[in-house]
Amino acid sequence: MKKRMDQIKSNISDVFELPKDIVMDLPKITMIGNMQVLVTNHKGLIEYTKNIIRINTNCGVLKIIGADMCIKTIITEEIIINGTIEGIEFLY
Repeated sequence: MKKRMDQIKSNISDVFELPKDIVMDLPKITMIGNMQVLVTNHKGLIEYTKNIIRINTNCGVLKIIGADMCIKTIITEEIIINGTIEGIEFLY
């Protein structure tokens, strides 16, 4: 049922040319080089160390791996992470 609903939302997004991240409640991840990551539409912080940051999202857990990472900003809808970003992966 959820898969069907996601397909309907995706189709509506395409027809009306609306951003999928808003219509489907998906996270939006923006990287600036390997120095900064901006995650919007997150569901909370799970783990925070200088080398690993895990963020909960509607489509799984976002894992950011790096060195000397710190959270510059964390608000309800947005997290900004600074440091040396070495990798990003989704864990389902």
